[in-house]
Amino acid sequence: MHFLTALRPLAVITGAILAALVLNRIAEAVVGRLTARRPDTPLWVLLRRCRMPFLLTLVSTIALLGEPGAGLAEGLRGPARHMLVLAAIMSSSWLVARVIALTIDLSLNSYATGPRDPARIRRVRTQADLMRRISGAATAVVAIAAMLLTFPGVRTVGASLLASAGLIGLVAGVAAQSTLANLFAGLQLAFGDMVRIGDSVVVAGDWGTVEEITLTYVVIATWDQRRIVMPVSYFAGKPFENWSRNDPSMTGTVLLHLDHTTPVEPLRAEFLALLRKSELWDGRGQALQVVDTTPSTIVVRALMTARDAPEAFDLRCWIREGLIAFLRDHHPQALPRVAVGRGPEQPADAAPPRDRAPS
Repeated sequence: MHFLTALRPLAVITGAILAALVLNRIAEAVVGRLTARRPDTPLWVLLRRCRMPFLLTLVSTIALLGEPGAGLAEGLRGPARHMLVLAAIMSSSWLVARVIALTIDLSLNSYATGPRDPARIRRVRTQADLMRRISGAATAVVAIAAMLLTFPGVRTVGASLLASAGLIGLVAGVAAQSTLANLFAGLQLAFGDMVRIGDSVVVAGDWGTVEEITLTYVVIATWDQRRIVMPVSYFAGKPFENWSRNDPSMTGTVLLHLDHTTPVEPLRAEFLALLRKSELWDGRGQALQVVDTTPSTIVVRALMTARDAPEAFDLRCWIREGLIAFLRDHHPQALPRVAVGRGPEQPADAAPPRDRAPS
């Protein structure tokens, strides 16, 4: 008799596991039929990625429902039921967080598959990433709060803390002022469409690409493979350059300081020929003009357009090299010359040097 009593808890757990597996197979069969009728539905992907939290939720819930039939002693029944309640809360919270995150990811993937504006896709991606983080943090907080409330001592303390919630909130607000400022700045950053993941920005004199946006900081990947971690409050309170907010296209310029004898028309023709050879030029705009002059040189500006900032930089370097090579090979007199110095000028009626006979 005692042997059968000891087997009852094991039978309840085993039955809960078997029931969970059967329900999981039924769910897979139903989703499989729906997927066969509509291949574009994301239900199968959602169920496959949520299988583990789904099974744990089923096992803990069924075991909790079958706990009265386990025949546990009075001293063990309370702690065992409490452990099952905690397991059910943890697994269901994990399932909810996974479902929300996967729903956001699937919505983003379905949005990005169509012919969309790249800037709008970056905006949606940034907002989806932030919503995923917020939902995960909120689910964890609610789960921890629900688990703590299952302890009688915590419920008793909670009733007394409720009376002083205003004072506690004030102290917490002052202590976490910078954290709260970054949190609200992160929301403003994502939903205010100031900066998005993948944007080309100039922050504190450094150019880079926005690699990650969290609730508290932004990671900028620079051109030399450094990572600049900036608080999100910086972007909400200080000016910065966003080169790809609406349109990633860029206009690049090259300045050349040349001699006054530079033939501008041949130089302009060579500039246009170089642009036509390059795949970096998007064909939207180009110009070569003399924009300034000094006592010793003229300033020639070559203007060109590219699809984005990295291609604009490469195009500027390539055009600069090509124009300098053209002037060096065909018009070397156009390159700037620096006068080292000369002696004082002789007056018109000055006597000739003694070692030379007058003509």
